[in-house]
Amino acid sequence: MTDLKLPADDPYGAIPDLIARELRGHLTSGEQLIAWIQPDLDERLHYAAGLVAVTDRRLLARAPGSSSWSDRVIGPGLSLRKRDHAGVGALELFDDRQRLSAWRYTLGQDAAVQRLIEAFELVASRPEDGRPLVAPPARCPKCQAAIPAGSHECLACAPAPEAPPSTWVLLRLWRFAKPYKGQLALGFLLTVAATAATLVPPYLTMPLMDKVLIPYQRGVPIEPETVAMYLGGLLTAALLAWGLGWARTYVLALVSERIGADLRTQTYEHLLNLSLQYFGGKRTGDLMARIGAETDRICLFLSLHLLDFATDILMIIMTAAILASIDPWLALVTLLPLPFIAWLIHTVRDKLRTGFEKVDRIWAEVTSVLADTIPGIRVVKAFAQEQRETERFREANRHNLAVNDRVNRIWSLFTPSVTLLTEVGLLFVWGFGIWQISRDQITVGVLTAFLAYISRFYLRLDSMSRIVSITQKAAAGAKRIFDILDHVSSVPEPANPVNLEKIEGRIDVVGAAFRYGNRAVIRGIDLSIKPGEMIGLVGHSGSGKSTLVNLICRFHDVSDGSIRIDGVDVRSVPVAQFRRHIGLVLQEPFLFFGTIAENIAYGKPDATHAEIVKAARAAHAHDFILRLPHGYDSLVGERGQALSGGERQRISIARALLIDPKILILDEATSAVDTETEKEIQKALDNLVLGRTTIAIAHRLSTLRRADRLVVMDRGQVVEVGDHDSLMSMEGAYFRLYQAQVRQDDDGAEPKVWRTEVDEDDGG
Repeated sequence: MTDLKLPADDPYGAIPDLIARELRGHLTSGEQLIAWIQPDLDERLHYAAGLVAVTDRRLLARAPGSSSWSDRVIGPGLSLRKRDHAGVGALELFDDRQRLSAWRYTLGQDAAVQRLIEAFELVASRPEDGRPLVAPPARCPKCQAAIPAGSHECLACAPAPEAPPSTWVLLRLWRFAKPYKGQLALGFLLTVAATAATLVPPYLTMPLMDKVLIPYQRGVPIEPETVAMYLGGLLTAALLAWGLGWARTYVLALVSERIGADLRTQTYEHLLNLSLQYFGGKRTGDLMARIGAETDRICLFLSLHLLDFATDILMIIMTAAILASIDPWLALVTLLPLPFIAWLIHTVRDKLRTGFEKVDRIWAEVTSVLADTIPGIRVVKAFAQEQRETERFREANRHNLAVNDRVNRIWSLFTPSVTLLTEVGLLFVWGFGIWQISRDQITVGVLTAFLAYISRFYLRLDSMSRIVSITQKAAAGAKRIFDILDHVSSVPEPANPVNLEKIEGRIDVVGAAFRYGNRAVIRGIDLSIKPGEMIGLVGHSGSGKSTLVNLICRFHDVSDGSIRIDGVDVRSVPVAQFRRHIGLVLQEPFLFFGTIAENIAYGKPDATHAEIVKAARAAHAHDFILRLPHGYDSLVGERGQALSGGERQRISIARALLIDPKILILDEATSAVDTETEKEIQKALDNLVLGRTTIAIAHRLSTLRRADRLVVMDRGQVVEVGDHDSLMSMEGAYFRLYQAQVRQDDDGAEPKVWRTEVDEDDGG
């Protein structure tokens, strides 16, 4: 038994109690623990706890789910290696001849495994001067930076913690407002003029009181000309304020609507240019809420509330200047509540800003439930899950209500507090003004004008306090919009693009590798496809077939190696130009709401009716289209629900035929249909592949009978290449796949026999 300690200068801190208790009885005197991992998958890939530890002498191990320990003295000839595939990692111990042991783990352990391997190598090459061994830091698989103790994330690669929205983010909207700076300047001038016009009437009440009404009470007759002059001034000021206010509101509303429209358009355009990787981590409802509700909120803020805020500021400044010019001491008393209101606004602002951002996020959750349920209503009803979805929506709504209640508690206290301060300030003005009148320092007309100005002054203060919540909502919305606009696509446009207007269709995959985070999906793939050649990709689920196709389509970029079209790296070709050469037919074809003709012509919107019909005929879709009530003008419904699966697939084939691509990708194009429909689709595919470089993925190996070569993938690598007969004779991975599929055929059904010849009913 020995005390379990790390070296004094080890940066990784204390040993967890659970590990210390396990190892304490297995270490010899003076033996020092260097590094450890906890593999969490047993041989059947079930979750179980294990432990592998490196000391300054030995490798100690307890397999997941086992209670027995093994140990090996670390020395020359032993090596530790790791590999991973499809979310599962393996740590393997080798000697000079064979693999001795293996421990499996989920990829959350990857950083600790890397550190263990480096510690093992450190012990194997131990220094002879007796210096204590210190485990090297774990390295990030992406950037090789050291990972801090107790963390599984690299500080350099991990996303920065999300900062709360700042009001200053609204200033970034200037880039959308800049094209309309002339109209904005006009709107500002109109605002100044309209605000000045509204301040004229209180000023005219002073002479009206002091020179007309009060003298009249003392017996001085009223002069109609004087009264008419003052009343005419009041009417003129009112009409001027109305006209200028209308013009100001109209001009700025037009500008704000255009800013909002530009914001929506640019956000949507940027969103469409992001890679598929971005959409994989987002919910549809959330993105819809950002582009829809958030931009509407910002537009409302710009068109109404920002205008009111500017008017409030101008009104306060001008009113304060007029009050100071009339009577400085009374003006000072009038401004007493301002510091208290400013402190209150500062205190509440941050809480409201954070609260409103939470409200936005929770509302996006509510929208996401709708976005999930409504398109999937068939599945909901088929499995009688209406009540479950109702509960899910009710729970999201309850969460939304709770967050709103927390914000409203703050806001409900804030607004009355500002109102109370303004009322108290008004009482001070009354008291101080009466005291000044009693000492003959001001006239009744001055106090009347002051009270008229003060009512407007405090009304604007109250309005400014209310705009705090609206501003914070707009800031939270702007932040969510700029989160999209600031995101950089992982499939960038080339800095020096190569023009590739026409291609032959040769594809070269050179040492291609790709990782999802820490998980290696494909690695070291080398494959050459000749122009016009048809390649069949086969392999178990998770072998990397779809990932390879996604890399060829440049939905993702390779982590290592390159993919070349006609000798040109696809990363050097503009994305849109490159994808115009690719036709894609998916297992689940997506049709947009609209007519059949519009869906066929989606890749070529300017196609003539004759071209659309020709593509439909080649796709064996023309006959069933004519049987529909409105033929090519028939609506397909939401996501094509008005059509059967086979009909949707033939529409997607016609869509691919119309753009006449040189490279064709078929991803399980016939796997979700019945036998008769499969024959129809196969006829359409036979027309589609003619003269095109084709890559087809299929689980039904018989559907690849026309392939020139079959590429067998396993664990992210190409393991076999050849035609059906040669691969069967090898009795390797393809042979096992084929035999497994034959065994799975229904009892009594005719086995799916591989055929290299063309069936008589295949249409040539």
